[in-house]
Amino acid sequence: MDIALWAKALIMGIVEGLTEFLPISSTGHLILAGDLLGFNDDKAKVFDIVIQTGAILAVLWEYRRRFAGAVLGAFTEPAARRFILNLFVAFLPAAILGLAFGKVIKSHLFQPVPVALAFIVGALVILWVESGRRTRPRIESVDDMRLPDALKVGIAQAFALIPGMSRSGSTIIGGMLFGLSRRAATEFSFFLAVPTLIAAGAWDAWKNRSLLAAADAPLFALGMVAAFASAFLCVRWLLRYVASHDFRPFAWYRILFGAVVLLTAWGGWVNWSQG
Repeated sequence: MDIALWAKALIMGIVEGLTEFLPISSTGHLILAGDLLGFNDDKAKVFDIVIQTGAILAVLWEYRRRFAGAVLGAFTEPAARRFILNLFVAFLPAAILGLAFGKVIKSHLFQPVPVALAFIVGALVILWVESGRRTRPRIESVDDMRLPDALKVGIAQAFALIPGMSRSGSTIIGGMLFGLSRRAATEFSFFLAVPTLIAAGAWDAWKNRSLLAAADAPLFALGMVAAFASAFLCVRWLLRYVASHDFRPFAWYRILFGAVVLLTAWGGWVNWSQG
């Protein structure tokens, strides 16, 4: 047993779970953590995608009644149909653009320095939206969303195709910019993660199926369990946080984190092998 490899898988799973639903970019953190740990070969990149399943399961468990109600009421309850249709519409922009430009984005932007720059740009957007938020939100609950609202959030999510921008950050801040309350934007971001991450994970796993082997299953399982546990705690904490706080602290964290990466890359203090 390679203890060092198992430790890396555990760390990466925790990083995935803690960052997937915060507006700080899980992909960016996984790229940087993988680079530092030397866990960044082709199989490790598939691992990063697969362990997102653990984070998805955390949301499904936390909102199991909501999702079960939507599925069971899809043919009988208008609210359930609207919820499912909103998720589908919001899912489409990133799915279409991801299929069209995913290969180009991965070949040029999945590197530490571009990720660090995206961290800082995303932080400035968060600060801009939070500083300009003076009027009362137009939409207080996810149940009040209509198709145009869902489409706008979906377009915002497409910016997360750039690693370091953050899927959660793009959907939450985009939702707030388009009139959603902080809690409604946060919850819809959780819900939208389910179809988005399932589709992305399934597509990447299929494309890279030649890299998968039965012997890797325990290692992947460890990463998924770690991602589930840390994501579950993070989702519950974030819902409490948004009740009385804004997202400025995350923006300053992003700026600091991105600046450290750029500084270490410029000074040659860290050998960013991918950058």
